Amino acid sequence: MVPDDSDNIFDLAPMSLWLEDYTALREQFEAWRADGVTDLRAFLLADPARLAHCSSLIRVLKVNRKTLSLYEADSVDHLVANLGKVLRDDMLEAHIDELKQLWDGATEFRSNTVNYTLGGKRLDIQLRGIILPGHEQLWDRVLLAIEDVTPLEDARRQTVKQQQYASALFEHSPVSLWVEDFSRIKQLMDDLRGRGIVDFRVFTDVHPEFVRQCMSEIRVLDVNKETLALFLAADKPTLLQNLPRVFQSDMEGHFREQLIDLWNGVFFQRREVLNHALDGTERYLLLQLSILPGYEADWSQVQVALTDITARKKAEAYLEYLGKHDVLTKLFNRAFYVDELNRLERNRHSPVSIIAIDLDRLKTVNDQWGHATGDALLRRVGEILNEAVKKPGHAARIGGDEFAVVLPYVDERGATAMMENIERLVEINNQYYSQMALSVSMGAATSQDGEKLESVARRADLLMYENKHRHHSDPS
Repeated sequence: MVPDDSDNIFDLAPMSLWLEDYTALREQFEAWRADGVTDLRAFLLADPARLAHCSSLIRVLKVNRKTLSLYEADSVDHLVANLGKVLRDDMLEAHIDELKQLWDGATEFRSNTVNYTLGGKRLDIQLRGIILPGHEQLWDRVLLAIEDVTPLEDARRQTVKQQQYASALFEHSPVSLWVEDFSRIKQLMDDLRGRGIVDFRVFTDVHPEFVRQCMSEIRVLDVNKETLALFLAADKPTLLQNLPRVFQSDMEGHFREQLIDLWNGVFFQRREVLNHALDGTERYLLLQLSILPGYEADWSQVQVALTDITARKKAEAYLEYLGKHDVLTKLFNRAFYVDELNRLERNRHSPVSIIAIDLDRLKTVNDQWGHATGDALLRRVGEILNEAVKKPGHAARIGGDEFAVVLPYVDERGATAMMENIERLVEINNQYYSQMALSVSMGAATSQDGEKLESVARRADLLMYENKHRHHSDPS
């Protein structure tokens, strides 16, 4: 028996203590060994009733006050009578492991398992058992110490839950997310500062290879599903093996600006960039770069978020196109034509030749054959002028049947050659559209020193109308 002074220590201990008798369990083990059992774990798992039988052979001799309060029991008898509520399915594996440790000859055993209070509250516990010295032969005195680690396990479970939540947010985000390691870039920049470099922009002007070196030092730690979909990659290894195809030479300028911002302590950045999917198609992206909190010292955790703005950029480009072009003919429109004349005049380009062109008989065609036929003629003029006029020249539709060609640095001879080329293309075009012949009237004028281009355009227009009346009986 435990001495009286030990009784007080046992009863007042701040940890749950159980004194139990395993004699019958030891005898059962010996019987099973005699029957040829060698693998206790497999033997118990083969029939759950065997484990329940082992538990029934353990006799509780006493527990301390902490045990009663921990398990919400009124007395030892109350606790023992309800052990089925305390020891439930959650502890099956742990209990088998405890028994196996004893089967293998250990005099101590440990486990992390789950119990329940008599009120049904879950308890995460760490259990340590020991056969008391002098009782190794019979196992008639086994002391169990049980520590309630529920708060610790709750915190661990909450941490796991938060990690799973964060992982789900990352993996299933509707925008492309990258986690990257910039620590090597930080080291390279620190080395430059140590060498006395102050103006990083000037340094990268002189040493563009440093930017390329930094690009090569980025280590991609993870990407999410949206990233794979955005760049048409089958899986993460495929994407990571083809990053040079994603970040083509266009990225170098953008990345240099990122480095300059980082050099200046700007740890959250936003800019528009151009990347490429693995099939070569362009991806216009809004890039947001952020060094994650807690990693400002070494830049080892950098998050990059990429929002696909390709559709928006195409819409903007189309709106810009509409602002400068005639949709029907694909030529520039009158607004662009006026702006171009003003630009050439401001920059004092000389000489400038202007060709005024009028589509003959458009009104008659519209009246007799309908506007669809007239539109077809206008499109044919657009095809011809788009073929004939190359930069720095421009061709524009400036009215219903009126067109203009602006030719910087072209004199009278060049303007005449352009009109001859247009006439040649009209003849070729008429061979392909033999059902209705296309006819245009043209007039050209070249700027004189100090002459306003508006005046040049009027002269060209007058010459065009003279040509029209001279060669066509129907002035419409």
